[in-house]
Amino acid sequence: MSEETANLSLPYILPSQAQKHVTHNEALQRLDAIVQLTIEAELATPPELPAEGCCYLIGASATGPWSGKSGRIAFRQDGAWLYLTPLDGWRAFFLADDRLRIHQAGAWHEPALPAEGSFATLGISTGADAFNRLAVSSPASLFNHAGNGHQLKINKAGAADTASLLFQSAWSGRAEMGLAGNDEFAIKVSADGSDWRTALSVSGGGIASMPNRPAVRASLAAATLSPANGSQTGFNDLHISQGGFALGTAVAGGTGNNLVVPAAGIYLLALSVSALSSSGHGVTVLANGATTLATVTAPSASTATRQSAIGLAFLDAGNRISLRHSGSGSIEFGSGKTEITLIRL
Repeated sequence: MSEETANLSLPYILPSQAQKHVTHNEALQRLDAIVQLTIEAELATPPELPAEGCCYLIGASATGPWSGKSGRIAFRQDGAWLYLTPLDGWRAFFLADDRLRIHQAGAWHEPALPAEGSFATLGISTGADAFNRLAVSSPASLFNHAGNGHQLKINKAGAADTASLLFQSAWSGRAEMGLAGNDEFAIKVSADGSDWRTALSVSGGGIASMPNRPAVRASLAAATLSPANGSQTGFNDLHISQGGFALGTAVAGGTGNNLVVPAAGIYLLALSVSALSSSGHGVTVLANGATTLATVTAPSASTATRQSAIGLAFLDAGNRISLRHSGSGSIEFGSGKTEITLIRL
């Protein structure tokens, strides 16, 4: 018969053994260390003032009293060290990093998660909550294929709900793409996280809209005028306007207001001029009262004429658009008459 138990090496009390209490107490000491095993820390040398009942995992290259005992557990009992050799399957809680580990193949490992599982919340390097049930804090996230393609599915309950990707800066929304409140795919942006603008919207029929793309069709109110040579006219009717075009200050020495450009970029510009009669006239589109963007000219005529010009121009935000007149003519202003169209490309 063996003198120790097979698993924990606890000494048996042998028949006719003297001082049986010694053997019994030794077994209790081992059980006291092994049951609910708690490791204070992994050290290569004993601590200076070890507390009674504390356990330490002896690290590599151990020295002093622990020399040659790397990998064992040192248990402080009655002012001395009791050494235990862990077996596969032993479990210990490591206080230094709040981790439960299992001993296997000569090393301590954290328990592996089950191959399949269901969790109410899951946080990876961060905390999850009842709303953000999956939370990840990481430099990057990788979703790889399993041999073919890969899809990321975001499903919503109904048309009025939202299924989108929200991009934030310091936890304040700056861009969102997806189905936000309807079933049209949209890209929205915000400068402050509260005022949102739709940059692109695509209907289920594949029709794309850009409701905040700068575009305008502008003229003076319907009238027939004969602007003096060198004078300027502006605008006071915006027949079509989106993306921030607005009327600015009054043009210098003329009629109407400057048209203010909302954003820098390349613009498609179209000018249409309608004249009832002319002694030879011209109309020039100006930026800031000085830079020529487009010009139309017409010879002397006693009947109605119509001229147009189209081209591209780079404009800066805040540029002021007006018309300068040359020569002499009776000009028709208004929608479908003398007007300007600008669209940011």
